[in-house]
Amino acid sequence: MNITTDFQTVETKGLAPLDAREALIDEVWRGLRERPRSLVPWMLYDAEGSRLFESITALPEYYPTRTERDILASYAGAMIAATGSEYSRPLRLLELGAGTATKTGILLKAATCLRNHVVYRPVDVSSDALEMACDSIGCLLPDVELQPLVANYVTHPPRLERFYGTTLAIYIGSSIGNFSPDEARTILRNLRSELRAGDALLLGTDMVKDEATLVRAYDDKEGVTAAFNLNLLHRLNRELGANFDTRCFRHQARWNRLHSRIEMHLESTCDQCVDIPAAQLRLQFAALETIHTENSYKFTHSTLRALLQDAGFSIKRSWTDPRNWFALTLAGVE
Repeated sequence: MNITTDFQTVETKGLAPLDAREALIDEVWRGLRERPRSLVPWMLYDAEGSRLFESITALPEYYPTRTERDILASYAGAMIAATGSEYSRPLRLLELGAGTATKTGILLKAATCLRNHVVYRPVDVSSDALEMACDSIGCLLPDVELQPLVANYVTHPPRLERFYGTTLAIYIGSSIGNFSPDEARTILRNLRSELRAGDALLLGTDMVKDEATLVRAYDDKEGVTAAFNLNLLHRLNRELGANFDTRCFRHQARWNRLHSRIEMHLESTCDQCVDIPAAQLRLQFAALETIHTENSYKFTHSTLRALLQDAGFSIKRSWTDPRNWFALTLAGVE
């Protein structure tokens, strides 16, 4: 396996590791004392939350993961070819929020067929996820050079060392949709500042579609997404000694047409009092009051084009599924 001996690490204070007790306390203070109440999405992904999310991706209602994978399987070769046709020119794939890189192997396999030297630079806040990604890619494609980086790409954009080849930045899974429009522009502008002329970005985005399909994807009939959302309260109980009674909260998925986003909420079903000893908080919840836990923005072709242009990219190609539910867009750096 062609891999660097040690993971590079960049300070990650803005998006704290998921087992950081102080980070949880800070976010509880920030989000639950204000109204409307909210908590940041990374709090959903402890070990149990991550397990539940993996289950979500296999649900029949949750189309994004399998739809994007099908697009990659059909067009990975064309995507890599669109970055340049010189076999001898090295290619570096920089992936933001790589996670375990379950879909990235499709692109990397195509890259090894079209370029004689391929470098994979996965960036993620979780060293455990990166280790899994590198083990998987290393076994599947031993000739790929692996350069993992532990970093919070939101608050600490990775600084790219000079590379004598083409860099293709990959931001798939519609992860950009978890950020507000302003945050999304900032992330892409920071990335653009590190790329050079001839480099490119492959961006995965979930597209606007009928409300029923969108809501079902985030509120499945088996209740797995509900369990995923409610697990956040279980986590606060486990790690901060809170006494949330999850039977008194229910999962809600709402389509906010004005902001073009799915919102996940936890709604209190009654008037109740909750103590969080580690944060020295006592909270009064009214019936129907919610905690806003996550957003997932959906795009049209015009809003996607505007986002990329505002960040300094120009669209070169776009690939979609037959229903136009999901898009993978290649944007160039001039």
